[in-house]
Amino acid sequence: MTQEMIALYDDYTHLSLDRRKFMDSLAKLVGSMSAAATAAALMASNAQAQGLTEETDPRLVIENVTYPGDGGDMLGYLARPAEGGPFGAVIVVHENRGLNPHIKDVARRMALEGFLALAPDYLSDQGGTPADEDAARDLFGNLDARAVAADGVATIAWLKTRDDCNGKVGAMGFCWGGGTVNNLAVASPDLAAGVAYYGGQPPADQVPAIEARLMLHYASLDDRINAGIPGFQAALEAAGTDYQLFMYDGVNHAFNNDTSDARYDAAAAELAWQRTVQFFREALA
Repeated sequence: MTQEMIALYDDYTHLSLDRRKFMDSLAKLVGSMSAAATAAALMASNAQAQGLTEETDPRLVIENVTYPGDGGDMLGYLARPAEGGPFGAVIVVHENRGLNPHIKDVARRMALEGFLALAPDYLSDQGGTPADEDAARDLFGNLDARAVAADGVATIAWLKTRDDCNGKVGAMGFCWGGGTVNNLAVASPDLAAGVAYYGGQPPADQVPAIEARLMLHYASLDDRINAGIPGFQAALEAAGTDYQLFMYDGVNHAFNNDTSDARYDAAAAELAWQRTVQFFREALA
């Protein structure tokens, strides 16, 4: 798998959303007979999403929930430890594929670390995340960033009312979700901590509104997202924001996604996870 192939896929999933263009360009690199197999290696596989945790784990209580968002009901996947509490809450924000098995797995992993984990479906007002990944991705073009942030603010408010929440709420997100976490930090003074994995950055003039502690994970080969780091970092420094920034050498965008063989990096994902869990334990205690 070459960087040119991975860059083609990144362009397809985040910019063009044109599958035919992607497959035609990929075929020019690998040949028409190999294009389908190469595309399959690049794309996430829901079949692999059950590899780290199980929904039947007796240590967890899991439920599908409906709660009030800003403009209507939000659907979500909630996981928490079966014993103890109240817990610090972590909102787990999905990529631009919606609330899929991989993100549910991440929520269960966070619950196993001792948190109340909620993975909202930000496609709730469009009927929820469809099973087809391309169909899900197409729906993100209908979302308004301000409405997304408002739904995030409502999610924090709902979690803080729960008896199993200790009153402190953090958020973590990946790709589209990483950018959503950064924007939520701007929008909500009630967010205690935010962890953004390779997420887009808010405008510099909005950064002074951030009160949450931030942890930012970036991939060194992710030129598209990394282009915004210098301006974001300068704004964070100028505002005196409490933040940590980690760059993972030699890895690609979506390095945490274990369902994508071509981009997943186990070592970087594990290190980022350890840092994230420790960060939340300190910020949400």
